[in-house]
Amino acid sequence: MSVSMDVHDGAIVSQGRGAASRRGTLALAIGLPFLVALSIAMLTLSVMTGASTASVLTLVKAMFVDPAPADAALLLRDQIVIMEVRMPRAVLGFLVGAALAVSGAVMQGLFRNPLADPGILGVTSGASLGAVGTIVFGSTVLAPFTAVAGVFSLPLMAFAGSLLVTYVLYRLGTRDGETQVATMLIAGIAIAALGMALTGLLIYMADDRQLRDINFWSLGSLAGSTWQKAGIAALVVLPALVIVPFLARGLNAFTLGEAAAFHMGVPVERFKRIAIVMVAAATGVSVALSGGIGFVGMIVPHLIRIAAGPDHRFLLPASALLGGCLLLAADMIARIIVAPAELPIGILTAILGAPFFLWILLKDRSGRMA
Repeated sequence: MSVSMDVHDGAIVSQGRGAASRRGTLALAIGLPFLVALSIAMLTLSVMTGASTASVLTLVKAMFVDPAPADAALLLRDQIVIMEVRMPRAVLGFLVGAALAVSGAVMQGLFRNPLADPGILGVTSGASLGAVGTIVFGSTVLAPFTAVAGVFSLPLMAFAGSLLVTYVLYRLGTRDGETQVATMLIAGIAIAALGMALTGLLIYMADDRQLRDINFWSLGSLAGSTWQKAGIAALVVLPALVIVPFLARGLNAFTLGEAAAFHMGVPVERFKRIAIVMVAAATGVSVALSGGIGFVGMIVPHLIRIAAGPDHRFLLPASALLGGCLLLAADMIARIIVAPAELPIGILTAILGAPFFLWILLKDRSGRMA
């Protein structure tokens, strides 16, 4: 009787895994092409949106239909606005959104916790501290470094800050090869508070010019985007996004626990190091170039899981695409809602993200009570 029950239970588990696999394959076949098309549409809309009356259609017409328009000055203005302002902003926004969303998805899978997020766990605070420290001490204590690194000094210091926080968090949250979720979350909150306090100290030490620069980090914005910044983001984010699909199998195994992942052939410690470095690099460069934009890394993976399930083969690339679309949508709203002024993106993502965070907490609590 017991043997028959075991066989029956094993068949149920096997059928469940088969259904999940079919669901993941269907999501890959249908969901990813849809998200790619949505990404192209959002990039196009972002380039067309702004306080200026610059028209993409006018520019396209001048390029392919009428190369000698009547108002050359107006065409030149449209070209500058679209090619040098809106396009790099759209590219940078999409890369930052993709980096933050993928980082959140990887951290949630690595720590096996739906609340894991670069912002909640203090990684963003570490990156911000590194960037603000570069602004304040870039011409004094860090002058030799900034002289050598040049325009890369800010992203490099933000990366170093996020990497340090991620490593400390991992060490504090891991005991005897097992990740302690409660310890990890409490340590993340403490580290985030410490990072904010140290950043506040640097703000107190900053002069007026530095304060204007630091104000950029407190709210988050894509204002001032250039092709140079988009290129720096691409140098870090695109390699990270290339690595991400190779993490899917390991993260799927991690859902069963580290011991199970090890027995399934996943090199656990090396896998953790690669994932941590990837998250630190993507988060660091995102914060360095766009400031503190929170909750994207937590919202997007949950939306994907609700729609298509937890299979990381689909979850990771879908998070990248949807994260880019979400940040572009927030940026367009920020440019329109108080036009011709501009609302910081961090305010919009917090307005959306904070209620979502509370919903996750309440759902988790009700699930435990049930």
